[in-house]
Amino acid sequence: MNAQRIVISGVGLTAPNANHLSDFRHCLLHKIARIQEIDVRYMGKLPAGVCDFDPLKYQNKKELRHCTRAASIGIFCAQEALCDAQISLETIDTSRVGVYVGITEHGNVETENEVHNLLQFNGDVKFWAHHHNPRTIANNPAGEINLKLGIQGPHYTIGAACAAGNAGIIQAVQMLRLGEVDLAIAGGISESIRSFGIFAGFRSQGALGYGSDPNRVSRPFDCKRNGIVVSEGGCLFIIERLSDVQKRFGKVYGEIVGYGMNTDATDAVLPNAERQAQCIRMALERAHLTPEEVTIINSHATSTPMGDAVECEAIRNVFGNSTKTYINNTKSFIGHTMGAAGALELAGNLPAFEDGYVHPTINIDELDPQCALENLVINEAKFVGNIETILNTSFGMLGTNSAIIVKKIV
Repeated sequence: MNAQRIVISGVGLTAPNANHLSDFRHCLLHKIARIQEIDVRYMGKLPAGVCDFDPLKYQNKKELRHCTRAASIGIFCAQEALCDAQISLETIDTSRVGVYVGITEHGNVETENEVHNLLQFNGDVKFWAHHHNPRTIANNPAGEINLKLGIQGPHYTIGAACAAGNAGIIQAVQMLRLGEVDLAIAGGISESIRSFGIFAGFRSQGALGYGSDPNRVSRPFDCKRNGIVVSEGGCLFIIERLSDVQKRFGKVYGEIVGYGMNTDATDAVLPNAERQAQCIRMALERAHLTPEEVTIINSHATSTPMGDAVECEAIRNVFGNSTKTYINNTKSFIGHTMGAAGALELAGNLPAFEDGYVHPTINIDELDPQCALENLVINEAKFVGNIETILNTSFGMLGTNSAIIVKKIV
């Protein structure tokens, strides 16, 4: 790989509380969470993060009937990212564009729905949708983007549990440095709330959050946190070489200077603080940074009792009691967007390079002593001024860990 500088030049997203980066940032700075209760098959009403974007902005009704919710989220985010970067695919060689989409799960929704529908017709398979196979193949979300946008370069989804959003970004960086593509559309998406199995699985693990106010169920680091709020969402970035962006006088959100991925190899579900700390150190080493040079850590913390505490242990192992590093969390606003989490949470922090604020973690009434990190930003945004470096962590089942470091361009 060469040492070419890789940057983010466009952002397209949909989150439970916003459909544009500027609106998303406004919500994060002004403590606006939009979690609601939805009816989940077999389980009743549960808190969930639901996106409210317009799928007909880029697709027609026939296309929506044939494709998946995950694909619609991906198409919307990809188109918005291209518009944000002011790039027209008609003016570039699309065989040199790569699409790398991180996902936690795919195909569950369609299969559950088809089985449920089949049971209404005594198991007669003639009622099984003939679109089922292309809808449920693992590469569907990325492939639907290429199909809709006419992109002829490589596409694939990256299954990395809840670290998938970061994994999609890392893949883009690697492919650009290898010279395989000249532009990448990368990040993560999730349609998790459409699957009752996701909710049922977390409940069986004792990890599904509950409470009377949906907007306060996701409460990372709080003593009364009791589990995850399942959410859908998506965020895709335009990722390019800095030299190419400069040639077209494009804008730059930040430079991706470091990343790390590793595996706990200790348990399918339970996290490992030592391996998480190792992953963070890998990212710092690649970025040639010391812990004291990181301004913001956007934590993965999902609002589970053990998960949050283990991550805080990992952060302490690397950063000690650094007074120069601030920690926040985005899931307290939008719940856990699974495969989209890493990408969405990074996006929400990128404007800090411009406005100088660290957005808070909300819903903390009583901080758990195990999570009492130095400079944890609680309930109110904090103005820091010069923010130079953001570290974004995402961890997932089967022990997959990821960390990305983005630096302000000066």
